[in-house]
Order: sequence, then structure tokens, then C-alpha cells
Amino acid sequence: MILACHNIQKSFGDHVIVKNGAFHIEEREKSALIGINGAGKTTILKMIMGEESLDGGDVLLSKGKTIGYLAQHQKTIPGHTILQEISLAKADLIALEQQIRAIEIELKSLSTDEQEERLKLYHRLVEEFEQANGYAYKSELTGVLKGLGFAEEDFEKQTNTLSGGQKTRVALGKLLLTKPDILLLDEPTNHLDLNSVAWLETYLIHYPGAVLIVSHDRYFINRVVSKIIEIEAGTIQMYAGNYKDYANKKQQLRDARLKEYLNQQREIKHQEAVITKLKQFNREKSIKRAESREKMLAKIDILEKPKEIDTEMHFALEPAITSGNDVLSVKNLAKSFDSLTLFKNIAFEIKRGEHIAIIGDNGTGKTTLLKILNQVILADAGSFTLGTKVQIGYYDQEHHVLHNDKNIFDEISDAYPDLNNTKIRSTLAAFGFADDDVFKTIGDLSGGEKGRVSLAKLMLSEANFLILDEPTNHLDITSKEILENALNEYTGTCIYVSHDRYFINRTASRILELTEQTFINYIGNYDYYLEKKEHLTAIFTDDKIKATREAEKNISQSKLNWQEQKEQQAKERKRQKEIEQTELRIHRLEERNQEIDALLTQEEVYSNSIKCQDLTVEKTKHEEELTELYAVWEKLSV
Repeated sequence: MILACHNIQKSFGDHVIVKNGAFHIEEREKSALIGINGAGKTTILKMIMGEESLDGGDVLLSKGKTIGYLAQHQKTIPGHTILQEISLAKADLIALEQQIRAIEIELKSLSTDEQEERLKLYHRLVEEFEQANGYAYKSELTGVLKGLGFAEEDFEKQTNTLSGGQKTRVALGKLLLTKPDILLLDEPTNHLDLNSVAWLETYLIHYPGAVLIVSHDRYFINRVVSKIIEIEAGTIQMYAGNYKDYANKKQQLRDARLKEYLNQQREIKHQEAVITKLKQFNREKSIKRAESREKMLAKIDILEKPKEIDTEMHFALEPAITSGNDVLSVKNLAKSFDSLTLFKNIAFEIKRGEHIAIIGDNGTGKTTLLKILNQVILADAGSFTLGTKVQIGYYDQEHHVLHNDKNIFDEISDAYPDLNNTKIRSTLAAFGFADDDVFKTIGDLSGGEKGRVSLAKLMLSEANFLILDEPTNHLDITSKEILENALNEYTGTCIYVSHDRYFINRTASRILELTEQTFINYIGNYDYYLEKKEHLTAIFTDDKIKATREAEKNISQSKLNWQEQKEQQAKERKRQKEIEQTELRIHRLEERNQEIDALLTQEEVYSNSIKCQDLTVEKTKHEEELTELYAVWEKLSV
């Protein structure tokens, strides 16, 4: 064990962050600390680092072990370049190398006796340098910077000219290169593109030390960690496995607690009914029996009803009218800024009902494309055409669609003047803004709060074509899942930019990757994209196509027809839906059979031959149906 927190406690006034919380991290273990926004994740990291005091409990770090911390907001040394800043992680090695070089120069001017003494020191320093893998440190610096999305021409940029996200990437690189025994990372994937996140995943998976990550990136957590530490309503619970394992176990535990609660409530109501009946008989024996049952009932430890999933956001998306089948047609679109060409000659079409994710490296022009489609900026060349009855709803990650000088209530009422006060307040309440919160000024809101206001406007628009730019930014995991469910139930068309791979995997039926100034089309979700990426990139990249005639022949043979892929996908969705429906029916029948078994053990039932016969006949019918359902399930699951 490298780190342990025992009975830690922290409150801010009446707000309890954690009470008697405990968890531990083993050496080389990769763990994630998760919870909704405001649950106290960052506070716990700060308590571990000693930046925030504890109200009680202990934080223990194994003797001699080092700890490194990446906060969400970073400061850099003014006047440093990116390379100079990140080189601080190797300051000891660089100083050692400079000492070795100084001795090499010095040796030329020394006498034989003096040289002998200096050579002893020289060989000792060289051996120390080699053992620390000193000859590889420069390539290690370069590798980390490139992995985090910096090009070589960026290395000499001054850190004080960088954006907040770039500074965080520099800080992350510096921390990784120091290689502490345990890494504490607070939202490390923020500001990283998909390639950089994939690089970081691989780096952390093979990292020789322990890692504790705070993140809302479920795909990232799923790939990296082997333990989940959840903070919820001031309590801490540990779960073995990755995010998928945690989600399954969490649901199982909740289902079990709910079932236990419902069974107990059922038993209490049954006993109360029996007691009432016994008292109605008004006989000495029956009254004594009723009193006995009352005493027994009084000794029961009443279980608390499990809470529903806690989220501030409740909403549904539904278009007011149905658009034509052809929603968008893009032809030969191009855009450049000065000498930087983002894309050229891109063309694609979108049909009604499609949910399309646009992915690609930072700076390739994804957000720019959405702004062109929403007529915020103009293209340099090409055109696009909207289909009949298409109504656009636009979500801007920078929230330019909001007015910073207005309060939340006026933002909604000015955009939708036909809504009455009650409708506006109920809508805002569904997004976590109640009472006087609706009069907060937009400019004073956090990024997450602005995102919720933008989503409220989007819901009220009743648009049939949603254009979304990073809709999951600033949302916690629970809120992301609410948005995912809303999009999956949305019957309109949607195109969005996102770096959230879990979100893409759950909501996209098609992916457009912007690379090499053009689009590569994938008919599937993110897992499908990963499976086909190398193959389709080879098809669409010019140097691969032109390599040999044989390659061209193989490529043309292996190209999948767009319509065929879509039909295959539709068949697969239908099969999965049939499996889910079959499993649900099996589950309901088995639950009913268990209820029948329980009923047959009750005196008022087994003493009644008619009831017994009815229940037995019902169970027999269920068993026959279950046999058929299991056969159907096996056939569908092949």
C-alpha cells in the first residue's frame, strides 16, 4: 500500500464533503476518484497534498515515496519556452550532464596527476548519468511533448503566451517526466484531442508507479483503471474493476437494496393487515396474537428507500415538426485562415434521423465547420443546402448564443416570448435553476451552469436538426448520461463535435473524421471507428492509394458500400432490441414465478385450493413461455 486515507472528514459550513471516508491505493495500482460536480473530488486531492486541511482523520503516504499532483489550473515560469519549462522535470540530469561536459573541457588543461583525480569523478558521474538513462532524456522530453499534441515548432513558444489548456498540457508533461511513485491527476484529459488522450492512456497503463485520477471521461477511466473510488453524498465506496464494472456493480447493489426494501415494505404491510384482521375478531386469543405480531413488527430495523439517481438535469429533446429525408448536403466546402488551410473540397450528405459525430485533432477545423453550417462564419468556397422543413438548434461550446448581461430568466423569456412565467421556471428547474437562481447573471455563471442554460434553450427550440459543439464539456458523468439518453430518444437529426469517446460510442450512428483537410466516413460508433480506422485511413490517404496498383486493387475490393453498412447496422440494432425485449420478458416472468413460489408458502394461499390451482396454472404457463423465450434468446445471441 502506497497511500491510505483513514476516516477523513471535511465540511464547509453546513455542507459535508466527506464523513468518515476511507480508501487506499496499492503500489502500481491505477484508480479513479469519481462523483458528481461538487461532490468533493478535487477537495480530497488537495487534502492528500496538504493544500486543504482535514477536519478529522489521516492521510498516510508510505515512507520514502514521492507524490506528484496535476491541478486543473496551472502556473508557469514567465520567460520560459515550452521546452525549457518541461525540461525542469529533468533538472538534475541536465545539471549532471553540464558537470560532465565541464570536466571534459577542464581535463585538457590539467596536469597528469590532476587529470587522474578528475577522471575518477568524471567516470563516477558518467556512470550515474547512464544509470539514470541520461542519454535518452532529450528524446523522452520530445516524445512526451509530441504525445501531448505539441509540434516541434511549438517547443520554443513562450509559456506566458499559451492558453490555459496548453499550460495544463505542459504541466502534465512535466509531471509525467518527474515519475513520482504516485500521480494525482485532476481532469488530465481536459484540453487533449483524441490522439493525445489515447497516448496518455497508453502511458499511464504502463506507468511504473501508482495513479489516482479524477475524471469524467468514462472511456479513459474504462481503459486505464482497475479500481473505482466513488464519493457520493459525503460517503466513500470502493469498487474493483474499471468504469463498466463499477456501473454494473452499482446497479446490481441498487437493485438489490431496492428489492430488499420493497420486500420488507410488503412484509410490513402484510403483518399490519394480519394484525388489523386479528383485532377485528375481538377474541382473547386473536388479540394476544395481534399484540405478539406488533411486538415483532416493532423490532424490525426499517430499511431506508434507496435514492433515485441524483442529477440536476431532467430533459427531453423532441422536434416540433418532421424534416424532409434529405437534411443537409455539403459540396466542395473549403476554409482557411491566412496560410493555414483547415479543409478543402469536403462533401457529405446527412439524412433524417442520423446522429453524426465529427472527430479529429485540435485545430483541424471541426468547430469552424459547425459555425459555417450555422452561418456564424462564411466558407471560402463551396456550398451547403438544408432540406425542406429543417429547423436548426445550435449549441456553442463558447456559449456565444448566450448574452452575458442578461439574467437566466430573461435569457429564456427573450428567446421564447410566448412562454409564460410558470413554463420558464419549470424548464429552468429541470436544469437545476430554482427560486432566485433564475435571476443570476449569465456572465457570473460557471462553464457548467452556462452549458445547462444553453441546453435548456436547445430543448425549448424543438428543432429537428441539432448542431452541437462539445455538448458534454463541464458536465459530470451523471449529467452526461442524462444527455446521452435524451439524444438516443431524439427522433430528429444531430451532428456534433466531441472528444468524449464514451459519449460518441453511445450516441453516434456515424462518424466523420476530419484529417488531412478532408473527411473519412465511418458508418458506426466509436468502437467501429477504432476497428476500421487504419484500413479506411489507408484508403483515403493519397500516398497509400498511389503506392501500387495492387494496393489500389485491394482497396477497391475491400471498400464497403455506404448503404450496405447502414443496412447492416440497422439489422444489428434490430437484433439488439429484440434481445433486450426477450431478456426483459424472461426477467419479468422469472420474477413473477418467484412471487408465486412465495405466495404458495403462505397459509391463506396454500389452504385455499382454488387460489393454489390458479397460481399453479399461471406458473405452468410461464414455464412453457420461458422455454420458448430461452430458445429465441439463444438464436438471437448467436
